[in-house]
Amino acid sequence: MKKGQIIDGVVNEVFFPNKGIVETEEGIVTVKNVLPSQKVRVVVQKKRKGRCEGRLLEVLEPAPEELETAQCPHFGECGGCAYQNLAYETQLELKGRQVRRLLDGVLPEGEYLFEGVKPSPRQFAYRNKMEFTFGDSFKDGPLALGMHKRGSFYDIVTVENCRIVDEDYRKILRCVRDYFEEKHISFYHRMRHTGYLRHLLVRKAVRTEEILLDLVTTSPEALLLADFGGEVLPQVSEEQHSEAVRLEKELLDGLTGRLRALELLGTFAGILHTKNDSVADVIKDEGTEILYGTDFFYEELLGLKFQISPFSFFQTNSLGAELLYETARDYIGDTLDQKADKVVFDLYSGTGTIAQMLSPVAKRVVGVEIVEEAVLAARENAKRNGLTNCEFIAGDVLKVLDEIADRPDFIVLDPPRDGIHPKALAKIIDYGVERMVYISCKPTSLVRDLEKLQEYGYVVERACCVDMFPGTHHVECVVLMSRVEK
Repeated sequence: MKKGQIIDGVVNEVFFPNKGIVETEEGIVTVKNVLPSQKVRVVVQKKRKGRCEGRLLEVLEPAPEELETAQCPHFGECGGCAYQNLAYETQLELKGRQVRRLLDGVLPEGEYLFEGVKPSPRQFAYRNKMEFTFGDSFKDGPLALGMHKRGSFYDIVTVENCRIVDEDYRKILRCVRDYFEEKHISFYHRMRHTGYLRHLLVRKAVRTEEILLDLVTTSPEALLLADFGGEVLPQVSEEQHSEAVRLEKELLDGLTGRLRALELLGTFAGILHTKNDSVADVIKDEGTEILYGTDFFYEELLGLKFQISPFSFFQTNSLGAELLYETARDYIGDTLDQKADKVVFDLYSGTGTIAQMLSPVAKRVVGVEIVEEAVLAARENAKRNGLTNCEFIAGDVLKVLDEIADRPDFIVLDPPRDGIHPKALAKIIDYGVERMVYISCKPTSLVRDLEKLQEYGYVVERACCVDMFPGTHHVECVVLMSRVEK
């Protein structure tokens, strides 16, 4: 096979994350966004060490279990979902097969119990947070607001009929996009580094139905000058700056009024505006002002109340999170008994959900989280829920473990997608706790860490998945490990 060659083949299997193995007469090609048993046409893009990677051009024959029409009209064009053309039961089977294959690759056969994939309580309208991007759907096209087009870094699809959120999100998206289109406000061009509109962050609580909206833009000078002619904003006079600030206030006041007039199922807890002049295409807080209400809202989970701010970490599927943490609690079982004499470490603790869930059956719970805003929220949440035996420390797990005098009796791990730093994992292993629960949002990172844990005497007893992200290739994993003396 050669780069640029177009070939036909059948998808043998799809491995996590979203890697289809296409068998052709000339060999095997790895392709994204395909399903098992599809006949596809692909173009070869890379060839390294005998392995080829391709891009999907066309599905020649659908898979036997493939749906004729996905429920979301944006599916296929939008890059957010991968499996909406499969029945939900088939999605779960595929994800379970992918994770089981990864685990079987590093764990002794037959020595652990794999309990499959637990379905999300909601298949659609399950997300409590969306980060929409401003742009255009094609070069110099009209203003778009939504998700990146599949396979594209620049083009944006206005997902005004997205199915993984509820109608309030869709109304808000249409309102904001239409308002700025009427005002002829430019979006931020990621290559030219010019323009004003960057992102729209929307969060909504499932239980309280409170909504928090944050508009992310560059500095107000972008409203005054159509093109800065370079990557750095030019110097402007004090008079020009004052005029830009006045224009921005007028614009944002108008948006706030338009949003508050919407007929929604939920209610706005706050409408915010965040400045971000960073060149990187990420949401970065360089100063946030409140346009209306407050800069936080409340969500309820497992009988506990949590205050959530725009950028604090919180599981994006609230009802799925309850199922995930109930599963973790079931795995912990009677390891923490009612005597409450155990010290628990909740590492990578986020806003402290797991720590607070374990607080009633522990002598003391120590949560460690690198995001300081999340730690502040965790402390406030624990206080709000009347929990006095939780301590939350801001910092890198690798460094903080050296500073904690306590030794844990039990450890819960819930690291970010890339897993645990090898040096931090070594320190965790050195505690020698009898049992641990590892929660992972990326199975490939999980199995890498499990290999190291096995080397030091830990064995997996039980493992299962919780589908926090229906329609996508992502899945959450929960693993119970125990230590065996060598």
